[in-house]
Amino acid sequence: MLYIMESKRLQQIQRRIKSIKRELERIGEMRPGSLSRQYRIPKRQVGAYYQLSYTHQMKSHTEYVRPQFVKEVCRQIATYKRFKRLTEEWIVLGIEECKLKIDIAKRERLR
Repeated sequence: MLYIMESKRLQQIQRRIKSIKRELERIGEMRPGSLSRQYRIPKRQVGAYYQLSYTHQMKSHTEYVRPQFVKEVCRQIATYKRFKRLTEEWIVLGIEECKLKIDIAKRERLR
């Protein structure tokens, strides 16, 4: 009974990993970071501008973003978050898949 449950779970994991790979193939432009609205004179909220902050290769970066590009940058950030979420799920499933394969192989040797 346990073997059947493990086999079904293994199949579920493999299907989800395939699905994640397909989703990753369709991912478009992306960039890490967070976008914030800053002010040149914060107390009076005068001189608004947008700032993108992110860390890449252990270095902090800051870029100014023109208002006409804010929507696009927000989409790119959302795409990056989706990418990170999918790859994290893939890693977790990959670890579980490897453990299940080992458990199944052990049980087959004991038969």
